[in-house]
Amino acid sequence: MDEVGFIPLDWAKLPERVMLEQANLAYQENNSRRTTRHFSTQSVDRKLIELAIQSGSTAPNGAHLQPWTWVAVSNAELKQRIRIAAEEEERRTYDHRMPEAWAEVLSPLGTDAVKEHLTDAPWVVVLFKQKKRLRANGEWGPTYYATESCGIAAGLFINAVHRMGLVTLTHTPSPMKFLGDLLDRPSHEEAMLVMPVGYPAPGAKVPDIHRKSLEEISIFMEE
Repeated sequence: MDEVGFIPLDWAKLPERVMLEQANLAYQENNSRRTTRHFSTQSVDRKLIELAIQSGSTAPNGAHLQPWTWVAVSNAELKQRIRIAAEEEERRTYDHRMPEAWAEVLSPLGTDAVKEHLTDAPWVVVLFKQKKRLRANGEWGPTYYATESCGIAAGLFINAVHRMGLVTLTHTPSPMKFLGDLLDRPSHEEAMLVMPVGYPAPGAKVPDIHRKSLEEISIFMEE
């Protein structure tokens, strides 16, 4: 029976052998992804950034409100202003606001208040969460599960960046209100993530860390 507003699901069942092959390929590809703070200044075609944003925006989201705004910055002067403001907040955090429990887990990663990636990377993409929406009656209403929706969108964006052969970093300077001011976003949008995107610098390094095993992160309850 046809339902108004619905269309058929475009899906075809794969043989189990193919499913397992695809699953293994996806895992191996994702397992090779690493976060680096060392970016090349080599330019990146805007079309690649557009496609990464479009990929992120395929994310499932609450009531299909698509509560995100992606601001992609390549302007060198604006990236410099973002870096200056971010480093000011980061210095306050590292010097005064960071609890000991947070500092101890950051220590092996070699992070500090200096954020060269914000000016070295050819693009800086800021993901904003839309906390409200304008309803058809002209009144403002809430969005639903906006944080969760934007989190999923960010993951798909990161995956798209990795698959195209680029690198990115999830940066969360706190507080992030300065990003809304610098990027001229309305008050109902809240910055969630800053993601520089580009090629890794020659000699780029990553921390010598390892992912938890399947046994450490999962519980299977079967018959």
